[in-house]
Amino acid sequence: MRYTGATARRDELIRRLTADGYVSSAGAALDLGVSEMTIRRDLRRLDLDGLARRVTGGASLPTAGDGEPFDQRNRAGRSDKRAIVAACAELLTDAATIALDAGTTVAPLAALVPKDVTVVTHSLPVISTCAARDDVELVALGGTYQADTRSFTGPATEAGVASLSVDVAVLSATAVDASGLLCSKALDASIKQRLAEVAQRTILLVDHRKLGGRAPIRFGRLDLVDVVVTDSGSTAEQRELLGSGGARVVVAP
Repeated sequence: MRYTGATARRDELIRRLTADGYVSSAGAALDLGVSEMTIRRDLRRLDLDGLARRVTGGASLPTAGDGEPFDQRNRAGRSDKRAIVAACAELLTDAATIALDAGTTVAPLAALVPKDVTVVTHSLPVISTCAARDDVELVALGGTYQADTRSFTGPATEAGVASLSVDVAVLSATAVDASGLLCSKALDASIKQRLAEVAQRTILLVDHRKLGGRAPIRFGRLDLVDVVVTDSGSTAEQRELLGSGGARVVVAP
């Protein structure tokens, strides 16, 4: 198959990176029916978006030690994340206490939560945003700081979550597949599970690039969440998968 469109070609490169962890420029050019220079330009773009790391002969998946991983992830899919966050904010109007997970998709929501709510979080970017607002109450959860996720984790954080009761927990995931909701670290998985346990309602924010992706740790099955908010880049099959556990699926325009 010849991939003449840049978007389709880059989506295919991301799929290959997710599946194999590495893409050869020469091999991808041959498979996709384009020049090696075109593939190198695509990989350069994915590198700038934080979705790949250029290496000799091609590209690999970005890792936690590559530069500033939070900033890289924050750059990736910004327009999709903005749409997802805006759609999620509309679902929070009846909540008095909202728990916000760590992650680049959830972090911008801190600026959009309704006034007069209480925000519970272990995310440093969320803490910073809410601390600057004079119309919300902030409950900041301490613990062991993780620089790559800019969040606090560990037993102290889990104990803080366990003592709370919240109306809504808004979670992020590194990837979602048929086996459930996935993330990269066991400490993060534990916090996500605790947040879901103390919440009356749980919302997952996930952009289409993470659907069908891979991560080593499953923190819950698809029925862990009540609502999933994704973007319009998701396919009908992906949305069907997201709703297979009983969750309502909201597609951000």
